[in-house]
Amino acid sequence: MKKPFKKPEPGDKVELIVNRQSHRGILLESHDSSVLLLKLDNGYNIGFKKSDISEIKLIEKKHEENNKEDKRISGKKPLVDLIMTGGTISSKLDSSTGGVKWLINSKEFFKIYPEIFNIVDIRIINPFMKASENMSFKDWARIAKIVGKSLNDSQVKGVIITHGTDFLHYTASALSFMLGKVNKPVVLTYSQRSSDRGSSDSRMNLVCSAHTALSDIAEVMLVGHANLDDEYCFALQGNKCRKMHSSRRDAFKPINANPIAKIFPSGKIEILRNYHKRNKEKVKIDPLYNDKVALVKFYPGQNPDILDYYVKQGYKGVVIEMSGLGHVLTEGKYNWIPKIKQAIKKGLLIYAAPQTLFGSLDPYVYSPGRKLEKAGVVFLKDILPETAFVKLGWVLGHKEWRGTIATKIKMLENINNEYNERLGTSFFI
Repeated sequence: MKKPFKKPEPGDKVELIVNRQSHRGILLESHDSSVLLLKLDNGYNIGFKKSDISEIKLIEKKHEENNKEDKRISGKKPLVDLIMTGGTISSKLDSSTGGVKWLINSKEFFKIYPEIFNIVDIRIINPFMKASENMSFKDWARIAKIVGKSLNDSQVKGVIITHGTDFLHYTASALSFMLGKVNKPVVLTYSQRSSDRGSSDSRMNLVCSAHTALSDIAEVMLVGHANLDDEYCFALQGNKCRKMHSSRRDAFKPINANPIAKIFPSGKIEILRNYHKRNKEKVKIDPLYNDKVALVKFYPGQNPDILDYYVKQGYKGVVIEMSGLGHVLTEGKYNWIPKIKQAIKKGLLIYAAPQTLFGSLDPYVYSPGRKLEKAGVVFLKDILPETAFVKLGWVLGHKEWRGTIATKIKMLENINNEYNERLGTSFFI
C-alpha cells in the first residue's frame, strides 16, 4: 500500500521515487493538480503523475539557509569587486514558474556560483538590475564611476561586471572611453544560457573572468566562451568586439582585432597579442556624455529626409553605417549629397562607419566616397558602428571638443585602440 502523498512546495529540492527509480531536482509549480514538475540537476524539466510517485524525500527547503560559513571574503585570497547589473548571468530559476528572475542579493549569487570563491574573495556591488536593452548612457556613466572607485582602491586586484549580452558591447565601448587607460583588469562577462541549464556557459565564464581579473592585463575586456566546448574563454578588447550570434555560447567575436588572450578554467593564460599592463597609476574617470547622437543604418533607396528629423530634434551628431568602403546614394531622386550638405550647414556633424564591420572605410577608391567626404562626411576607418556612436556621444559631452574641427580631431584620435593602424587577414572571423 502506498504511503499517503504529501503535497510539496515549489522550490524545495527533493528526491522522487517513481516506479522504483530515483529522480532528484527542484519542484516547480504545476498547473495540473495530478502532476508534479521537477527541474532535474541537468537543467531539464520533467513531469510525473502523482499516482506513479511512491515516495518523496525532502533534501533542502526553498528558503532554508545553509549553516556553512559564508566565505565570500576570507581575507586569504585576492579581492575582486563584482558589479552585478543584470542579464542572464545575474538571474536564477524561478521555482514557481520554471523561468528565470533576477538575483536579489549576494547570498543568492554565492549559492549559485560557488566556484568563483575558490579563486578570489568577492565584494559584490549591486547598483541596479537591468536588461541591457533598457540601459542608457546614464547607466554607463554610473557603472564607470563605480568601476573607477574600485580601480583606485589599493586592496582590489580587479573588477568583474556581469551584464546582459545583447547590448554588452555598447557598455564595454563606453567604459573604454570613460575609464581611459585602466590600471587593473576590467572584465565584463555574461551568459547566453541561465545557470539552471545543463548547457549553461555562466560558470566557466565567471571562473575565467576571475582568473582574468587577477592577470597582468589592464584593459576593458569581454570574457566568455571562445567556442562551443567548455575548453577556454577569450579575453576580447571591449571596443573591438560584437555579439555575432543570437544564442551560441561563443556569440562574441573580435572585430578587426585579435583576441587579447585565451583564458583557461584551470587558470592558465595564453597571451595572443600586446596589451596594456597592470600598473599603479590612478584612473581618472571621465563619464561625460551627450545623448543627442544617433546611429543610422543606410539601406538601398533610403530617403535622406531622415536627416531633417535629427536636425529638427536638436541632435548634434549622427553616425551613418555606410556600405562597402563608405557609400550611400549619391545620384537620382534620393541623392544624399544635398541633404548632407544642408544638415551639416545647420550644425549636424556626420560621421561614417562600416556596416560591413570587418575591414576599413576608404573614401578615395570610388567617386561616391570622394563626393561624400567633400560634402563634409568624416570617415572613421575600421571602427565599429556602435563604438563610433558611443565615442561621438562621449566626445560631444566635453564642451572643449565641440565644433566641426575640434570634434573631428578627437573622433579621429586613437584614444583607446578603437582604430587599427593596419588590418591583417587573420582578423576576419
